[in-house]
Amino acid sequence: MTASSRHHAIRTAVERQPHRSVRPVDKDGELLPMSEYYGRKTFGLDQMRKHLSGDQLRRFQQVIDRGERLDGELAEHIANGVLVWAQSMGASHFCHWFQPMTGVTAEKHDAFLSFDGDRPLMRFTGAQLIQSEPDASSFPSGGMRSTFEARGYTAWDPTSPMFIMERTNGATLCIPSIFVTYHGDAMDKKAPVLRSMQALSLQATRLCRLLGDGDVRRVIATAGPEQEYFLVDRAYAALRPDLIIAGRTVIGAPAPKGQSMEDHYFGAIPTRVLAFMNDLETELYELGVPAKTRHNEVAPSQFEIAVLYGQANIAADHNQLVMELVKKVAERHNFLALMHEKPFAGVNGSGKHLNWSMATDQGSNLLEPGKNPRENLRFLAVLAAVLMGVQKHAGLLRAAVASHGNDFRLGANEAPPAIISAFLGEQLDAICREMASGEASTRAPGAKTIALELAGLPELARDTTDRNRTSPFAFTGNKFEFRAVGSNQSVSWPLCCVNVAVADGLAELCARIEAGPSGEASILAAVRAALVETRKICFEGNNYSQEWVEEAARRGLLNLRTTPQALTQLQTQTSLDVFLRHKVLSEAELNSRFHVQVERYITSVDIEVDLMRHLVDQSVLPAAVSERTAIAADVAALRGAAPELIGEEDLAHLRGISALVGALRRARGDLDDVVERAREHEGMTRAEAYANMVVPAIEQLRAAADAVEERVSDDRWMLPRYREMLFQTC
Repeated sequence: MTASSRHHAIRTAVERQPHRSVRPVDKDGELLPMSEYYGRKTFGLDQMRKHLSGDQLRRFQQVIDRGERLDGELAEHIANGVLVWAQSMGASHFCHWFQPMTGVTAEKHDAFLSFDGDRPLMRFTGAQLIQSEPDASSFPSGGMRSTFEARGYTAWDPTSPMFIMERTNGATLCIPSIFVTYHGDAMDKKAPVLRSMQALSLQATRLCRLLGDGDVRRVIATAGPEQEYFLVDRAYAALRPDLIIAGRTVIGAPAPKGQSMEDHYFGAIPTRVLAFMNDLETELYELGVPAKTRHNEVAPSQFEIAVLYGQANIAADHNQLVMELVKKVAERHNFLALMHEKPFAGVNGSGKHLNWSMATDQGSNLLEPGKNPRENLRFLAVLAAVLMGVQKHAGLLRAAVASHGNDFRLGANEAPPAIISAFLGEQLDAICREMASGEASTRAPGAKTIALELAGLPELARDTTDRNRTSPFAFTGNKFEFRAVGSNQSVSWPLCCVNVAVADGLAELCARIEAGPSGEASILAAVRAALVETRKICFEGNNYSQEWVEEAARRGLLNLRTTPQALTQLQTQTSLDVFLRHKVLSEAELNSRFHVQVERYITSVDIEVDLMRHLVDQSVLPAAVSERTAIAADVAALRGAAPELIGEEDLAHLRGISALVGALRRARGDLDDVVERAREHEGMTRAEAYANMVVPAIEQLRAAADAVEERVSDDRWMLPRYREMLFQTC
């Protein structure tokens, strides 16, 4: 790799033309409306009506709605229907599509091909639909499986529709599944979500019955993740091993502009990017993923896609599909999609705002305040229970979003801080304060419109709450927004932790109501007491401010700034008890997640250490030495030909680059020394040493490398610069 390689990449990137978007058409070549092809590759209700009898469909619907067990006969009928449909869609193979603790999805393809004697035929049985057997020893298990204990099982999640995943040379039927060990322990991210949804439903229906809503038989956790990502031209990415391997630039001097002009957010979407977005949405719609919103994000070359609300486990599946397809479609458009939480220093990183609520089987949202929240006792009770769960299990919620990548965002004035708090908004906060104080309110409900007082323009509807983008857990009208989730994370684990925390809050509130006399007075007393107790978790101000950090400490709230600090919360008795109490995770399953996360953190830092060494030794240091040699040669030439022309500035220039080379070499040596000392430890102790010693040493080496980049001439610098990747891509 040379500087000329970088210059060629620049020419390639700036000369690219947008791909023409491909949209489904009818037999006459006319574009189909989205409603005609939405869900075309999904075995949803429309497809089931075509391939199952009315009785079979009714029985399957009971499995979904009532949580009844799927029997083998019905599974056989469904498998037969799925086979016919999948073949009509060009699928030759099927797989159980699951979410191991790697954070990405996994799949093992099996052919539909079978044999009756010597006669080949296509066959798919109910047993194959329900269950499969991947190797369990090759996935992260946190000690639950050893290399010689290989057996594991995947089991179909019938609540999440099967789908066809098309790739360049074939199509595969994907069956959303959970993944367990030989002994039934959850080795994935989805089984705990389903268990937590059951726990939440049990406690929420219990509360509804206490409040007089006896018709509610089931409560469903709902979610709608927003996904942020960066796009970089593949010509640049090919010259940046850190982007390819780690998903972020471990070195890179800031661009002259960055996001300082604040002109990218919600700006006109670049033509190349819009073509990519159109193709992405088409593929998502065909898979039944309800993509709704797309826009430029705050940082240059950063974008967002958001989907509509759905059942929590299906929303988690959909988000995995969004991440996979963003990457796949980006390649087709000559982009590299980056979902690391901090791909570029000095500009905002990427998060994944997880919108969360609860809906009854009657179709009502339990977090809908209604026209007058003060008179909506069910809403206030549910709100109080949510706050109880968040306050009691704040450490668990922080651990749920802990990762090396997310450490770069949390508290960096672009994402919520590492202190878990809840934002309610002016109106709800006032109501909660009034109820907590026991004072009757004379305040009228908040204004519902904003009068613009401009000719010809109507009044604007106003929400009951403002938005607080600095809050980790913010109420946003009829849902909470968990804003601290990292963009590269599966939402399954954060969903599980929110569900189990709220289930615990609901259980505690129900127990208090049941312990008192029957009637509304007992309910009000329990709700009022809960609102008094949870005041310390509520904060309406700027979570980025130092004042809040100090105030949170006075309130006794946790401030867990690094991943190792946060992961210790998975080892507390409080966290273990809540998972056991609600039958979401066993002690072994919780411990496995702790050990997997610790190992993942250590491995992530190790990868970045090796990348830093590689880039400094093979790119940065040679460029710096070459620059120094050229300057020294210039000074020597002047000294020989015209010594009177040598000025102090020339010598200072030479001394300056020499000082930078020296600083770079010292920082490089310091990193080696620190890593060697840190690797004397194991497990959590090593993770803490990495957070406290190695990560700062990486940053010091980066600072030295970035200082060199700013001084090395353009014709000697080999790596694509920030100004090119962020501003000469789209």
